[in-house]
Amino acid sequence: MAWLDTLLKATVERGASDLHVSSGVKPMLRVDGDMAVLDGQPEVQASKIKEAFAEIAPKPFWEEYQAKNDADFAYAIEGVARFRCNLFMDANGPCGVFRVIPSRIPTVAELGIPKVILELCLLKKGLVLVTGPTGSGKSTTLSVLIDHINQTRHDHVITVEDPIEFTYTNKSCLINQRQVSLHTQSFKKALRAALREDPDIVLLGEMRDLETVEIALEMAETGHLVFATLHTNTAIGTIDRIIDQFPSGQQNQIRAMLASSLKAVVSQVLCKKIPKGRVAAHEILIVNSAVASNIRDSKSHQIMSMMQIGQALGMRLLNDALMDHVKAKIVEPIEAYLQSPEKKDILMKLKEQGYSIDMTKLSAL
Repeated sequence: MAWLDTLLKATVERGASDLHVSSGVKPMLRVDGDMAVLDGQPEVQASKIKEAFAEIAPKPFWEEYQAKNDADFAYAIEGVARFRCNLFMDANGPCGVFRVIPSRIPTVAELGIPKVILELCLLKKGLVLVTGPTGSGKSTTLSVLIDHINQTRHDHVITVEDPIEFTYTNKSCLINQRQVSLHTQSFKKALRAALREDPDIVLLGEMRDLETVEIALEMAETGHLVFATLHTNTAIGTIDRIIDQFPSGQQNQIRAMLASSLKAVVSQVLCKKIPKGRVAAHEILIVNSAVASNIRDSKSHQIMSMMQIGQALGMRLLNDALMDHVKAKIVEPIEAYLQSPEKKDILMKLKEQGYSIDMTKLSAL
């Protein structure tokens, strides 16, 4: 444990987001989005990794790892940080990835969260989705929103996570945090149980299956505020993804439920910041009556134009957020291009503003 704790402490000291430990390879860190070898460390043998994992994994998760070669749990070093741990096996032996969860929840100002996102904390009911690729900071954004609610409202909050990441101290709210596999069997079962646990707000770590999505929509329709995440890249893609998961015979019903319960979609990416660090860019869809009508009528392709004219409501397309970062000299043009889901559009926007991209650098990437 002392060996692994040393690596984890070095991860925090270097400002890295993740530690990677693999059999037969030197430990590596992800720093500002890039992989780098952890200096001064030799290649690690499989037996040493297995021994270290056995020391830190709680018994049920160690048994799960031995049986299935995969396990997720949280581990904390007092005074340093908590870590989201994923243990797995590859062709060479045991491996692990350890994501740093700061011991302190960041402030709204530190993350630069737009006011319109913070205002979602005022909602009494509905579904709010925070989406983006793995490692885009979804959990951090949600932690800031829940912490803000904890300071400003007098409600009962239930979180269902896999594993528990940020931990909360009760302030103005009562917060119950449940971990899948430890405190409940699944997201689906925990969400069903939450209907009988008198919550005002539910944080759902991930909407993993059809039944979980359906229960989340039901909760949002029946007077609860539900925050959840999805691994989708854009707001419109999120809506299509939810609907397309269901059999064609159910899709009209799901469109109607989504139109009445969905309040906002925040899609985000993490960009490399100038000169170092990372910064989020947010796409924001606020669901007003016109957007809801398009969802209900299966016209999600028309939502983009509504987002373009809905800036007064706080709506914003991801490419516009990326361009704002470029113009503020927070992000390099090439980084904005790489992070954009709409490459042709961002390239046109960059050229219009007098920015050029070195395609030789791009091909090297």
